[in-house]
Amino acid sequence: MTSVGFRYACDKKLRNALIDFAADSRHASPWAAKIYNDAIARGKRHPHAVRILARAWIRVIWRCWHDHTAYNPTHHRGMLKLTPTT
Repeated sequence: MTSVGFRYACDKKLRNALIDFAADSRHASPWAAKIYNDAIARGKRHPHAVRILARAWIRVIWRCWHDHTAYNPTHHRGMLKLTPTT
């Protein structure tokens, strides 16, 4: 059984754009900051933690694309987990 550790054969401009977006999003989004900080707490270095966050954003972007909706942080499950319910 083999696994891919890092995909070199990809659209590098897209990958870099997603990485930059994810790195900047951790400053503005509480759930993004939590994903990043959790990865750092697990011993991941900054580049790997940002790639983990980018993978989470890809899932959000994919869902928005398929549902034909704009991103709404109040409906995002990751944000809902951080928001205390009353």
